[in-house]
Amino acid sequence: MSHHSSAPAARTYLFLGDSITDCGRREDPAELGYGYVRLIAEHLAAHEPASRVINRGIGGDRVHDLAARFDRDVLDLDPDVVTIYGGVNDSWHRDEQGRATADEDFERDYRYMLDQLSATRPGVPVLLVVPFVTDVDEQMASLHEDLDAKVRTIRRLAQEFDTGLVDAELVLREALDLGHTPTTLAADGVHPTIAGHRLLADAWIAAAAQTEGR
Repeated sequence: MSHHSSAPAARTYLFLGDSITDCGRREDPAELGYGYVRLIAEHLAAHEPASRVINRGIGGDRVHDLAARFDRDVLDLDPDVVTIYGGVNDSWHRDEQGRATADEDFERDYRYMLDQLSATRPGVPVLLVVPFVTDVDEQMASLHEDLDAKVRTIRRLAQEFDTGLVDAELVLREALDLGHTPTTLAADGVHPTIAGHRLLADAWIAAAAQTEGR
């Protein structure tokens, strides 16, 4: 008896983001990096052997940078599932005047990417990852003042465009309940530890399964 009919389709999963997505991909012969994208790729390699994962993270990128390279690094690669993970640098790397990205500029650039996808790839599932900081010190804790509004924007856009949502804030809360500390999740407050990446990957896998089911 043949089981071929139930084999999952060969899909291209594309991850667009900043250093958390990048995670050393340019030093990695497999070009996956050493973070949550690699862990997801390992999961997919087991469960969807014909699928491939493309990492298009670039450390330091803001949402404006993601939007600027959206054609080349997303649309031109004809992905079947798109994950966007940006926002923390818009709060963390303030510009020379000490300002973060204005909320309306942030929303405009984020919306641009989702508009491009809905116009050119209407059937493609999209997952948005909520950016987070862990309160390892007062400086990181103070970033919430700026980041929280951007997180609200991402949540609102996820609803408006009916995308999947990888809720990293919920992941953090649940991890702290397990006995994690801010440092065991992201030692510098931003870049996840191995445990942090594993929790993000698990949350993505759960969100992707939910997105499939809709």
